Amino acid sequence: MAKLSQNSNNRGSAAHVLPFEKRIVELEARLEQAEDDDTRHEITQELEREREQVFTQLTPWQRVELARHAQRPKMMDYASRIFEDFVELHGDRVSGEDAAMVGGIARFHGQTVILVGQQKGNSTDERIRRNYGMAYPAGYRKALRMFEMAERLHIPIVTIVDTQGAHPHPDAEQRGQGPAIARNLLYLMGIKTPVFSVVIGEGGSGGALGIAVGDWVCMFEHAIYMVCAPERCAEILWRDASKKDIAAAALRITAHDLKGFGVIDAVLPEPGGGAHRAPDAAAQVLDQEIEQFLARAKTGDWTPERRQEKFRKMGVWRDVV
Repeated sequence: MAKLSQNSNNRGSAAHVLPFEKRIVELEARLEQAEDDDTRHEITQELEREREQVFTQLTPWQRVELARHAQRPKMMDYASRIFEDFVELHGDRVSGEDAAMVGGIARFHGQTVILVGQQKGNSTDERIRRNYGMAYPAGYRKALRMFEMAERLHIPIVTIVDTQGAHPHPDAEQRGQGPAIARNLLYLMGIKTPVFSVVIGEGGSGGALGIAVGDWVCMFEHAIYMVCAPERCAEILWRDASKKDIAAAALRITAHDLKGFGVIDAVLPEPGGGAHRAPDAAAQVLDQEIEQFLARAKTGDWTPERRQEKFRKMGVWRDVV
């Protein structure tokens, strides 16, 4: 891995602690303050029990909250830890630059790759500048420019998905949001170079799919991949956004659900307490998954025909009596 932060743990401020995390955070604070080995051992055991109890019984809505956690690692957090010599490229060569979509050339364990992803931002100023990771058509055209470069130079593609969805403003529609995403879908379906895609937080509708048509699509275990946000789904079906927890369960948007449906290929385990608690450990997991994918790519495992067949098989359903 290229770069690791000095501190692997990231408990965060009280303002960023989710309700079901409070006891875990309290125990972690006590563990830091413990002065003798017996007390540390006792707190450590209690902390492990609490983590196991909480994170083996998460509801779909709680996973939505984790996927949206303010301190969850973003695209550039992973890029700085996993890739070397990242050179960002700007502009779509049509209308301008879109900071929500990041793309460029990087090295992964010495191998050149094209890296594309959505960056939500960490600070308030960065989130505003990057439009919370919701790209305009220019962002998807820039991504397409990266994909075309990868095909031309025979370079593998790695895409990192983290968006509520494509930007919903009327201005984006007027600029051709739908056709821009559609062109990406069509191009990625036929591209010959291998494509690896990972959902690290939110994978919202066509905004996510516009860069996520890949040979190998994986998700972190607390990420979500959805056609519609639970709040919006609840408003549509029941005219009541407060029923978002019911909608989250009905939509089947969690990683394990989607793996069972064949929508994704793998679920990446997160460190205890979630990726935001130990971003370095989460990056290591993703690093290993990319390494395995690229090793298989060298054997010619990934072909457009195989990719197309995988997506054709999606849409299977079960009748519940």
